[in-house]
Amino acid sequence: MDLARTQRYLPWLVATALFMEQLDSTIVNTGIPSMAASLGVTPLSLKAVATSYILALAVSIPVSGWLAERFGSRRIFLFALGMFTVSSVLCGLAPNASLLVASRVPQGMAAAMMMPVGRSAVVRTFPKSELLRVMNFIIIPALIGPLLGPTVGGLIVHWLNWRIMFFVNVPVGLVGFWLGRQVMPDYRTEDPPPLDIVGLVLFGSGVALLSWLLEVFGEHSVPAFQITLLILLAVALLAAYGWHATQAPFPLLRLDVFKVRTFRISVLGGFVTRLGIGGLPFLLPLLYQLGLGLPAWESGLLMMPAAAAAMFMKVMSASLLRRFGYRQVLVANTMLVACGIACYALIGPGTWLGAIIGLGLVLGLFNSLQFSSLNTMAYADIDPGDASMASTIASTLQQMSLSFGLAMATLVTSFFLAELPQSDHVAVTRALHHGYLMMASLTLLSSLAFRGLRRNDGESVSKGAAAREAGESRHSELA
Repeated sequence: MDLARTQRYLPWLVATALFMEQLDSTIVNTGIPSMAASLGVTPLSLKAVATSYILALAVSIPVSGWLAERFGSRRIFLFALGMFTVSSVLCGLAPNASLLVASRVPQGMAAAMMMPVGRSAVVRTFPKSELLRVMNFIIIPALIGPLLGPTVGGLIVHWLNWRIMFFVNVPVGLVGFWLGRQVMPDYRTEDPPPLDIVGLVLFGSGVALLSWLLEVFGEHSVPAFQITLLILLAVALLAAYGWHATQAPFPLLRLDVFKVRTFRISVLGGFVTRLGIGGLPFLLPLLYQLGLGLPAWESGLLMMPAAAAAMFMKVMSASLLRRFGYRQVLVANTMLVACGIACYALIGPGTWLGAIIGLGLVLGLFNSLQFSSLNTMAYADIDPGDASMASTIASTLQQMSLSFGLAMATLVTSFFLAELPQSDHVAVTRALHHGYLMMASLTLLSSLAFRGLRRNDGESVSKGAAAREAGESRHSELA
């Protein structure tokens, strides 16, 4: 396979897969009421449509790295892309709620394989001097997808049938599958280790149980005593996996990757950062619709400036990281992100619309720089042979942190809202303000982790990119 061609089109392929995954995870929530009415069930009973996807995603991510090493990155990526597209069609054709939920499970499993395998292929294909540029391009769908999802879903439900939400993935998936056959490299291990079945059971069960508990936490249908026991069981399963990983010769997730300092700080610090940021896609529509009384379509449009600002920051992030270094950028920018989230606690019914748009633009810039820094720093000192394992671990923790952040934002808002009616705009706004302040506090706390970075950490990525650009400039001048 032609390396130049692969390097040219592989980022487009991985970005396409990420866009499908991110869009699908948010677009469905808007259509729950219409789906419930069409299928003859209550909206609450369709919560499993989102829960089943999240559980399948969380459980399947850890095994994606082993599958790629065993069967080849090209085969697994194309299989996952095909399964995601077919599952989308089955979701759109589902005649009842049970089959809709059942179709979401393979869709979540496919999404779990696409991103870790795609990211690992990128890390193996490109030199570290180009990772910042490539990751900047790939991460854009991760920023745009959650913002476009509610808007696109609202428009589809308002003007068309809810089933169209799932069919949107079909043409994108077909184009991605065709492109993947042309450019996806086939990385694999000649003699892969056996699959860690015990580790898969322990870790998968612990993550699935914890994810499910966070989804149902606060519902009166589940007794508090039972919730407590299940939380203890989930923690015990994850702790058992931690012990098992130190004893097994070929663990499912090799925890020794955390010995790489830059990877450890980036992934664990990023985990706490995403706990704060992860609640925004849920809290912002509530503030705009329930707090300010805006219609759904206008609420969606108010989230668009952040996406535009995120794309603009991709042009600036490389130069900022070169000039100030990863340590300074991550410490300062994390505090700026926290301040931006906290500023939403100042927004009320009388707030000028221009101020809301301006805040969205500013926070979009900060979030974009944060994700670019975290996603490239994680691989700055990772050996090529550990790229697949590092990508699997990073993707697992990222998904968990975003899901946990969403659940925590829901819990805080529900706690302060208590039994007050959602028609009380003042009460809803006050409850949401507490949610923003808690999310901001978590984000601010994560800035302490990035102080453990050294001044020259990440130079193989940021300064290497600068040297490459300078070399290309000199070459063009000589030509």
